[in-house]
Amino acid sequence: MTISEVSKKFGLSADTLRYYERIGLIPHVPRSQSGLRDYDEESCNWIEFIKCMRSAGLPIEILIEYVTMFRQGDSTISARKELLIEQRDILRQKISDMQSTLDRLDYKINLYESGMMKQCENKLFKK
Repeated sequence: MTISEVSKKFGLSADTLRYYERIGLIPHVPRSQSGLRDYDEESCNWIEFIKCMRSAGLPIEILIEYVTMFRQGDSTISARKELLIEQRDILRQKISDMQSTLDRLDYKINLYESGMMKQCENKLFKK
């Protein structure tokens, strides 16, 4: 696949794809005989993984560390697993924090919808 096709498929700019390749997030992307990038299934799998992890908030530095360890082979399996477990724990905490915020917003919206907000404001400001 060309960089343009991959860009459309994953919703990433060609510049982002080139950047990910340059910093080592996408292991070697094959080239055509004319030197153009020719993304194969493995490259696309890496892009999909990176996009998923980035959308979950994982920092690029963590992903670079993961890919670097992956390239070092099976001796890093345990370390890679630990890195992913740490990131999962961080993500779970973010989700919990966001759920608390969502619950609070729902509570406030319900007060407005039930007409109770006016009563609460009157008590607060003694109107």
